[in-house]
Amino acid sequence: MKVLNTVARVATYAKKRYVAQQHRKFIDNHAAELRATPTGESRYAVALHFADDMVNAYQIRQWYEPLKNLAQHVPVVIIVRQPEAAVALHKECPLPIHFAPTIEALEQFTESQDLRLVLYVNQNIRNFQMMRFNSPNHVFICHGESDKAYMWSNQLKAYDYVFSAGQAARDRLTEHLRNFDVMDRTVLIGRPQIDVQYPVPYKINHDYPTVLYAPTWEGDRPSMAYGSVLSHGEQLVDALQNDGGFNIIFRPHPRSGMNSHAYGQALERIRNKFESSAASSTAKYIYDESAQWGWQWSAADICITDISAVAYDYLATGKPMFITEPVSREATVEDSLALTKLPAMPADEAANAAQLVRSALKTVNKESRALVHHYFGDVTPGASMKRFIDECLNLVKGTTPNKSPGHQPGSLKVHSKSETESEHTRKTA
Repeated sequence: MKVLNTVARVATYAKKRYVAQQHRKFIDNHAAELRATPTGESRYAVALHFADDMVNAYQIRQWYEPLKNLAQHVPVVIIVRQPEAAVALHKECPLPIHFAPTIEALEQFTESQDLRLVLYVNQNIRNFQMMRFNSPNHVFICHGESDKAYMWSNQLKAYDYVFSAGQAARDRLTEHLRNFDVMDRTVLIGRPQIDVQYPVPYKINHDYPTVLYAPTWEGDRPSMAYGSVLSHGEQLVDALQNDGGFNIIFRPHPRSGMNSHAYGQALERIRNKFESSAASSTAKYIYDESAQWGWQWSAADICITDISAVAYDYLATGKPMFITEPVSREATVEDSLALTKLPAMPADEAANAAQLVRSALKTVNKESRALVHHYFGDVTPGASMKRFIDECLNLVKGTTPNKSPGHQPGSLKVHSKSETESEHTRKTA
């Protein structure tokens, strides 16, 4: 036992030395450009704080375009805390990257700039190292709209404001957070990402309708077990491929398979199905691991996804979609409007995916417009992007943000539990 403990200590020490060497190498190679501190009117007024590794880069990538638009008005920077992430984001991000690995580096940078607003896309514990500075407004913008339990984390109380998509987010926070003034602390901005035109990186056969299947990951705890790859995925893909009349874009969550080997194996089997069918099928089967999230919305005619931000991004398009039912009884599932108004796909219906998709493509959801408005407010082209920029600039200028609800009360009804069960039974029948 003593020998094993000694070996473990040596391994830990060696790992720390290796990490320190990598940090020094990084600093030597990139310090000048990634530790620059502009002066005068070029000083940064807005920062996005990103403390994660590249595995969570999907959370920040979706904000590149809105931040580029904001940068046309005020200087914007991305503060990165991990060296590997700083190098990678410096290569791909269209905005300046500032590397601040320590609290001291963060303090020096903050004191040298004119930061009025700091944005956060996730709940990394190192956010609090940045939030110790009183002068900027600290705003949580998240990395997507959804009905996951993550969306009403008690950590939201720590921020000055929460930029939320629409009235649905306010309703969620009102129900779940205590001692939190939702009307005072939330600002509705819609979803600025829907106002960006993303180029499609793949060729698609437009003779066929295109199905986007975008499951979330398996989750890191029972309450977040929304992923459908094991419960639905292979049957669903088989049904669509056997039909032969659909293009498929399969877009797994970037974290898929990290906590479950079986989940990762299922992904590989789906990848193999696509590769083995590529030569013999005129339909296109795309295993999508592209960095950009957004082009899929315009490329797809219908979406099948889990309880995740994907569902709400796609909801804003007004196109038909299905939301899979989690098979885990421990997964937290809210009686939200989206989950009661949108068609559900239970696991035992995955084998009938082709018939369900064909039927949905011919059906008009009359409640779709009111549902979109409830979750995102005004989604006319450019409206969400304008709200995001306007509210950021209000905080930069020291002006109180616009907290008007942007919602017509009574336009949608929140279901009681019995109504939810009745409607859910009807939609999955």
